[in-house]
Amino acid sequence: MIDEVSMNLSGYTLQQDRATHITAAVAATSSTIAAPITLSLASTDSVGKGVVEIDEELFWVDNYDRVGNTATIAPYGRAYLGTTLAAHTEGTKVTIAPTFPRFTIKRAINDTINAIGASIFAAKTTTITSNSAVSAFRLPTTGATLNISKILAIAYQALGSSKEWIPIRSYRFDGNANSTAFTSGQTVSIYDYIPSGRSVQIVYATDPAPFTTNAGVFTDVTGLPESCKDLVILGATYRLLSNLDPARASMVSPQADETDSKRPYGSSQSLTRQVYALFNQRLNEEIKNQQDKYPIRVHYSL
Repeated sequence: MIDEVSMNLSGYTLQQDRATHITAAVAATSSTIAAPITLSLASTDSVGKGVVEIDEELFWVDNYDRVGNTATIAPYGRAYLGTTLAAHTEGTKVTIAPTFPRFTIKRAINDTINAIGASIFAAKTTTITSNSAVSAFRLPTTGATLNISKILAIAYQALGSSKEWIPIRSYRFDGNANSTAFTSGQTVSIYDYIPSGRSVQIVYATDPAPFTTNAGVFTDVTGLPESCKDLVILGATYRLLSNLDPARASMVSPQADETDSKRPYGSSQSLTRQVYALFNQRLNEEIKNQQDKYPIRVHYSL
């Protein structure tokens, strides 16, 4: 998704970041005054003092050697601006002064996922086994609580060969159950009669989960349907586009004045509003789609 958002941003801004690659691996060690880190680069033609990006780590280049094609990193230059210190393999791309660093794109994606959780939910399922002697069932955990916000539907598997799942109409969800009696802190009390030993499937709503790694599949990680992928991309795009004008606000140079005459300060805001409007349109469509897929079901609660 990081690459897809980056492609969107490049298309809107006509921005092509300069790049080269490292010709020797870089260890995950800090740069110090006594032992500065030196990057071996394929080319230093476009390199100057400032920020470069390798994978998702930002570096601050203190000085460079055009003859030896090397760049020396400042003592504060590793894991610059809160990025994560990491090792990098030979041949990895080096982006020079990236307009939108990958770690900021990743953060914008996760911020969007967290934000849309207030409007749409991730629908997931879990199962419990019925017991005629018990009415309040502890909802299971898989390393952490399920973080259920509401229950959408409950059904149990009928006896016999029909394999029918029969809806349960009388139940009560408690998201703040006593944690001493119920370790997960979440329970569902079922008041319909269910034969013991039957599988009970619970469809519930929870907040979409943000990405923790780049290898995760969108639907598996977030719990959102595939149709929400472009919604998240649009949300991340407008969040990042809104930062273009503040970045140019303090420029004072002949080159900046020339750029301003063609693209006045504030011009990106109209584009941001356009993308934001499209984001809101897609959000409303997904809300409607989710309401149709998971209509409100009448149930009885004691």
